[in-house]
Amino acid sequence: MKYLLLLAAFCVVLFSCGTGNKTMNNSTVANSEKDTIRIANDSLEYEIMIIEPGFESWLVSQPPRGFYGQSVLESKNRLFVSEYNNRVLQPNQYSHKLYSEQINYDPKVDYGYEVNYLLYNYFVFFQDKYNQKFIGGRN
Repeated sequence: MKYLLLLAAFCVVLFSCGTGNKTMNNSTVANSEKDTIRIANDSLEYEIMIIEPGFESWLVSQPPRGFYGQSVLESKNRLFVSEYNNRVLQPNQYSHKLYSEQINYDPKVDYGYEVNYLLYNYFVFFQDKYNQKFIGGRN
């Protein structure tokens, strides 16, 4: 169930992100005790919600914001989303519980640093937690 909620949140966020080309200059981060991280800008054109137990505590042990440039994160996210979406299309080979819905990540849209940073780190967390290996993933 939590995987479905996470995927649904990603899909809603990324589908809604395809309508503009603004960056997230005025972003806010809200954390709750349920390990939910929400990133949104003032106009709510872009939003990402990560609902995954353990992600927030795992994130603080990773390289800090600014360690990777936005172009590096965007490049990794394109690879990860492509790999993830390919696995969604192969339900006989990959668990539908982990890969239930495709993620719409448009490389022409500037989602801003914060969204790319969290999405990248979520994919690394996902690979570590569920013992998955993506092309271009961190070993």
